[in-house]
Amino acid sequence: MKDIMYQESWNLDTIFPGESQSNQLKKHLDDLEDNIKQFVNKLKHVTMQIDVHDAIILEDVCKDISIVRTHLSHAQSFITCLLAQNPQDNKATSLQVRVAAISSSYELAIEMTQHILVTINDDLWESFMHTKELSNYSFQLNKWRNKGQLEDMDNIGELLANLKVDGYHGWGQMYDMLINDIKVPMTIKGEMVQMSVGQAINLRSHSCEEVRKEAHKTLQHIWSLKQDLFAKLLNHIIGFRIKVDRYKGVNNFLEIPLLDNHMKEETLTTMWEAVEKHKQPFKKYLNKKAVMFGEEKLHYYNFWAPLPQTQSQLNYEDAVIFVIQHLGKFGPELENFCRKSFEKGWVESQNRPNKKHAAFCASFPLTKESRVFLTYDGTIGSVLTMAHELGHAFHNDAMKNMNGINKQYPLSIAETASTFAEMIMLDAAIESANSDKERLILLDEKIKRSVMNFMNIHARFLFEKRIHLERENGYISSAQLNDFMEEAINESYQGSITDIPTHMWIWAPHFYKTKAPFYNFPYTFGYLLSLHIYAKAKHEGKGFEKKYLALLRDSGSFTVEDLIKKHLGEDVTSEKFWEQGLELCIKDVEQFIRLSEIYEE
Repeated sequence: MKDIMYQESWNLDTIFPGESQSNQLKKHLDDLEDNIKQFVNKLKHVTMQIDVHDAIILEDVCKDISIVRTHLSHAQSFITCLLAQNPQDNKATSLQVRVAAISSSYELAIEMTQHILVTINDDLWESFMHTKELSNYSFQLNKWRNKGQLEDMDNIGELLANLKVDGYHGWGQMYDMLINDIKVPMTIKGEMVQMSVGQAINLRSHSCEEVRKEAHKTLQHIWSLKQDLFAKLLNHIIGFRIKVDRYKGVNNFLEIPLLDNHMKEETLTTMWEAVEKHKQPFKKYLNKKAVMFGEEKLHYYNFWAPLPQTQSQLNYEDAVIFVIQHLGKFGPELENFCRKSFEKGWVESQNRPNKKHAAFCASFPLTKESRVFLTYDGTIGSVLTMAHELGHAFHNDAMKNMNGINKQYPLSIAETASTFAEMIMLDAAIESANSDKERLILLDEKIKRSVMNFMNIHARFLFEKRIHLERENGYISSAQLNDFMEEAINESYQGSITDIPTHMWIWAPHFYKTKAPFYNFPYTFGYLLSLHIYAKAKHEGKGFEKKYLALLRDSGSFTVEDLIKKHLGEDVTSEKFWEQGLELCIKDVEQFIRLSEIYEE
């Protein structure tokens, strides 16, 4: 037996030794609390009744925020990793509550800063933005000033910030605890096993249809038993958000998510309009998959399934080599980063119960490291998840020398880097496939991601819009939530699937992300943008990697419209931009249809 080169468990001791019992972590949190208190006290004495020559005062505020944010992000990431690897770690749960309180204090400091910025008259503000002291912070300062005008703070601002800890954010944390505590009984090869939700969801790509079907039905049964509990959670989260927005005078529930994503509503509307116009080929793909599985209409539990008689398993070490090899074809920086991530123990991929179900990447800005978390099950889907999260980590690495304020890139761009990594690897694998059968398998995996972004994510967007509108009228029952989910899926998939997962609103964690409402459209934005970047990379070769890194470094300092104009020369408010990406995906479908006919012969 050959030696295992790459471990499946990560190393957290290089961050804070001792994990949740770490004395260094305790000191880090103590110092962080003190730093925030000192900063808040300093803000209370800051006035903007000054002239342009005093821009250094604002520069000092920005430096303080940068330091606090970096240390807070470091602590948050560590607690996230602790609870992901062991949701039953009670000490980590206590630390999570403490960090949430610290985060609330930080948010209050940001709101105080926004309030100060709003008080500056327009002429002085314009002068400030052209000073050398503030040139590196101008984008974020303008963003905060705009948010301050939306969320003008008064004496109740501090109360709201404190209430969020045990209210709004508390409900989101409760969701994580409940979902991680669920055990799913499954029979695999005649043996009854207790699985985590993540392990059970991964069975959607199992080679045996009976296993996929049983997992789907078992999960649906569990959700039906717990739907009233999760409906209460979701109602509280949406209800709190609506009340706070209304108090602050924010009437459009998309306004703040768009501002946080550095995006105009015009851009979002144009993107969804383009997607809606070009869904027919993907409906054709789903119908073709149904035929291949001997169905009139594709069952939802067969969407992620491998094509009949094509399932293959890849052991972990071979998967790591596969990822490094294909991502390395893009450029040396990405290849070296991926190799370092595995060699230094930055990846947790062990397939075991009692761990969080959702994959993620956590950034540690103080040590300039990341940690990648997933449950690896040997399928191509798992390999692509690994690449996806490494894409996030590479983005963090590109930003490692930026100041703490300009590291705050939006989710829309974050999902670009991750999807781009998937795209590189998938296309490289398709191009090097040894047979039409192998090429068909890889195309299937690629098109699944198009369907997820153009149909599944669209359904989540439609659903979230609907429940925000409905929640203003009162409590939404679990039965109504199921109906809204079914309606959204039918609309977005254009009736092309059956056995609709009406309880998706429970197991999709993004609906419960209290710091990222509408965490759906950034995926589709990032997916289509990654197609443009990949097309340019293929045309320009490995030299394009430097341009790509420059785009990533700028991702916290521009609107998405200006960022893409600067680095790609494209207008994202034009439907033509989005259609270019959609056309590439449609070509994948056309190739899939051709190859599937060969496969069926």
